[in-house]
Amino acid sequence: MQRHLFASLASLAALTIGAAASAQEPTLADATPVVETEAGPVQGLEQGGIDAFLGVRYAAPPLGDLRFQPPAKPEAWEGIADATGYGAPCMQLYSASGPNESEMPRRIQAIFPTSTEAKMDNEDCLFLNVWTPAAGDGGKRPVMVWFHGGGYAYGSGNWPAYNGRNLAEKGDVVVVTVNHRLNAFGYLNLAEKFGEEFAASGNVGNLDLVRSLEWVRDNIAGFGGDPENVTIMGESGGGSKVSHLMAMPAADGLFDKAVIQSGPGVFSGKPAEAADYAAKILDAAGVETLDDLRNVRSDEIVEAVRKATPSGAMGSGPQFGPIADGTIIPRDPFLPAAPEQSRDIPVLIGYNKDEMTLFVAAQPWFGRLTEGTLSAMTGAMGEQAVAAVAAYRKRYPDYSPTHLAAIAMGTRFVRGTYLLADQQAKTASAPVYVYRLTWETPIGGGMLRSPHTLDIPLMFDNAVESAALVGTGEDAQIMADMMSDAWIAFAKTGTPSSELLPEWKPYTTASRNVMELDVTPQLVDDPEKDIRELPSEL
Repeated sequence: MQRHLFASLASLAALTIGAAASAQEPTLADATPVVETEAGPVQGLEQGGIDAFLGVRYAAPPLGDLRFQPPAKPEAWEGIADATGYGAPCMQLYSASGPNESEMPRRIQAIFPTSTEAKMDNEDCLFLNVWTPAAGDGGKRPVMVWFHGGGYAYGSGNWPAYNGRNLAEKGDVVVVTVNHRLNAFGYLNLAEKFGEEFAASGNVGNLDLVRSLEWVRDNIAGFGGDPENVTIMGESGGGSKVSHLMAMPAADGLFDKAVIQSGPGVFSGKPAEAADYAAKILDAAGVETLDDLRNVRSDEIVEAVRKATPSGAMGSGPQFGPIADGTIIPRDPFLPAAPEQSRDIPVLIGYNKDEMTLFVAAQPWFGRLTEGTLSAMTGAMGEQAVAAVAAYRKRYPDYSPTHLAAIAMGTRFVRGTYLLADQQAKTASAPVYVYRLTWETPIGGGMLRSPHTLDIPLMFDNAVESAALVGTGEDAQIMADMMSDAWIAFAKTGTPSSELLPEWKPYTTASRNVMELDVTPQLVDDPEKDIRELPSEL
């Protein structure tokens, strides 16, 4: 408990320190060792026995001629760079999922500060954070690199839920979290408008991720990490980023294992559609020439995106994301098959039972649906929704109309997860492991059940710091012990395991083993076969 409390206080301190980091140096009492990187030395702060290096620059500022261009290596600096506070989050494009504001979502904002970061974002944002048990000791610890959620629109590696201190201490691993360009700044396809010079513009956000992994390869040994044992992980949009990295030639050889949480990236955007969207944004921003493009203010770009996006669509779908351009991303990552380059990559993939409750809890109808309104709603959504509700009603007879509607809306997580797992299992030489988080959080009287993001504080071993989402009972810590054990074991060996779990057997198309993660976990066979086999647009 004490280490968790310290990490929570350290997270708050880091947020405070970040504003003044460039103006002060760490005191001798709490300074980390100085670590040499390819661009110069860095020094961070000790967090209760763990060395934390925050706001480390892994690429040059993407400004001026580098705006909308692939990332470049950072220029060398003189003196010791201050790594005691988080770097700026990249430009944010966050929209609330509904009109209702209650105490519960406000509390959750403390660990996923989406609204706060929109007030402090910046184009100069290509920073990463490192937590290590012992910088500079020559150790070769497994490296766990985390790519944040928020789709491709918002988020950062700075969120308190992603604090890597506890995971680093528990597993004797090195944890890295990454900021990268988002929305129009990372995924605006300008090639049709401005020519070959901007051929990569629709995918530079993902190229930032590649650059961060190159930084890990070239520098992590100085932080006590093993560059030849790197696991990439991500949830929601971060899971999609991991999926796409598995199919990007530029990322080949930069990681050894992959974890995809509630975000299977089966397919990519289409260049023509992305170019059309870009044209609307440029028109709304009044951008006609290259000079306009380089000089338009970042806030004007964000405002242009909002103008160019249909009312009600913002936040409801992936308006931005990587595109299958035939080069950077040769094709859809997992269609028609899994990427050949990742045949030897062990994969841990899964989802949460009630993903959509987090998104729809702010809607006026949440908690108020009747059988009649449920029938009308699902009828309007189509035959697949009707079939999903029928299947879930049989499985969960205690579910209210509200929770039946919410779980049916989440079938894309289910079907996408199993489609990706099937595709990988068919061709890979390395194993695939699948989980389904069924443990329910008690917050709000249990109204969210097993929502989107619930897995994050558990696998990061941040249950105490994330009580706003997981509650304060001992079951939350049991789940955190179980899941952090499994994720650490996977990073070390390629097999998830824990003394709190039964044997976790690989998933194959012949034996669809799925670990249901609960206080009493169990390995089950094809637990959502009826949903998995529903006709799908995927």
